[in-house]
Amino acid sequence: MSSPKHDSNNLPSYGAIHPMDEHNEVLLSNVHPPQWNNPSPKGRYNLVVVGAGTAGLVAAAGAAGLGAKVALIERHLMGGDCLNVGCVPSKSIISSARCAALINRASEFGLNVQGEPQVDFPAVMERVRKIRADISGHDSAQRFSSLGVDVFIGHGRFESSSSISVAGSQLKFKKAVIATGARAEIPSIDGLAEARCLSNENVFNLTQLPRRLAVIGAGPIGCELAQTFQRLGSSVTLLNNQQRIMPREDSDAAELLQKTFIREGINLLLNSEVLRVEKSDGGKLVHYALEGKESSIEVDEILIGVGRTPNVDGLNLEAANVKYDSRKGVIVDDNLRTSNPSIFAAGDICMKYKFTHAADFAARIVIQNALFFGRKKLSALTIPWCTYTSPEIAHVGLSQHDANNRGIAIETYRRDLADVDRAIADGETAGFVKIHCKRGSDQILGATIAAAHAGEMISEINLAMVNKIGLGKLANVIHPYPTQAEAIRQLGDQYNRTRLTPLIKSLFNAILKITR
Repeated sequence: MSSPKHDSNNLPSYGAIHPMDEHNEVLLSNVHPPQWNNPSPKGRYNLVVVGAGTAGLVAAAGAAGLGAKVALIERHLMGGDCLNVGCVPSKSIISSARCAALINRASEFGLNVQGEPQVDFPAVMERVRKIRADISGHDSAQRFSSLGVDVFIGHGRFESSSSISVAGSQLKFKKAVIATGARAEIPSIDGLAEARCLSNENVFNLTQLPRRLAVIGAGPIGCELAQTFQRLGSSVTLLNNQQRIMPREDSDAAELLQKTFIREGINLLLNSEVLRVEKSDGGKLVHYALEGKESSIEVDEILIGVGRTPNVDGLNLEAANVKYDSRKGVIVDDNLRTSNPSIFAAGDICMKYKFTHAADFAARIVIQNALFFGRKKLSALTIPWCTYTSPEIAHVGLSQHDANNRGIAIETYRRDLADVDRAIADGETAGFVKIHCKRGSDQILGATIAAAHAGEMISEINLAMVNKIGLGKLANVIHPYPTQAEAIRQLGDQYNRTRLTPLIKSLFNAILKITR
């Protein structure tokens, strides 16, 4: 007998989808289908996956594809943050903002555009909703059901170390994966709750452009959306409690981006502390302290981008003998196994690197370790990341700061895009490629790229690192001319030139004299 039907109107209050237009109706029909009928449990499952974000979907599809009996539980929206309130909508709106910024630079390319571009913000956001809806079929309940996965819509709660309940049904399992992800962290600021704020979970519901926007937090989310809304016409103030933006990134890259923000008109309040927020007749007042002096700004909306909090609440993890921390999430070992040897975790719920691609590959580790007695380790992964500002900032491996802290001697090779022909032709000379090698060798330990297409370029370096290809060998990789990625090959040449010691040069000269 089937479980009760589930109405999409009863979604949890967080991250509710608005407005309910044709695009969001398509989205919900895929990721939280109205009147979805949960299947009847089919005995003991090989794998029960809790959470249908990236990690959960990859684990469920991969295990089912190998013939395992799999159940997948999702209380809210299939696709998780990435599809619904993260990567897909954010990169869609960023594309619109980049287009507006490029039009504003039209005269640099010899094009005569009359006046500034008129941003139709409702149309921008409708495009975001349409793209999200178009992609949502990949993560839909129907698709995963067709893959042989039993999809249960409802709140999963562990009842024991080998069972979990959802919507009135009890699912028994041999192995389970916790993949419930994380949510936006909302700081404890007096008056913030009463004034109400935006986060990545509801900012994409906007249909009108905030005339004045305060962004609290200058990490990846804060920086991406601050620049995006400034380019779309908001007057943006970015507040951060540290001395620079992007504090975890390469200092040169962060400085470059910071100068870009200032040039584009973003008001930076760095090393500031937000004291309280209150409603005002004209909007919302953000009171802050800077250099010992208290000031305030009035804005229409406040966007929070200070980090992520793992979704451990309500899972009844104690009943499953799974240890967790309210800030760090579920505690796992390097094999992604929890304190219950039958239960694993993957993705934002347990990992330091909260990226879609990291969750994807963590789920692949879980499949091997949970179902096939594998010993794959999370620490063996080489995980790149990218912040999609303009310029983009991409990174993989060790930074200069990391190497210094670990006492690792490195040599750094740098190529500025101002010296790369294609970047000059594209008018995208702000940026660089920086590669760190172990001193005395061409072993690549890490890299940072600040460039218009850094996210596309970093994978070549990641490929070299994973396959232990030295920087010197990259000099032998023919790149199409002209491309911005040619900067990577040029750094290979730069490394090889360092091998021409005075002794080797004298030997070459001797050989040349003999062969004349």
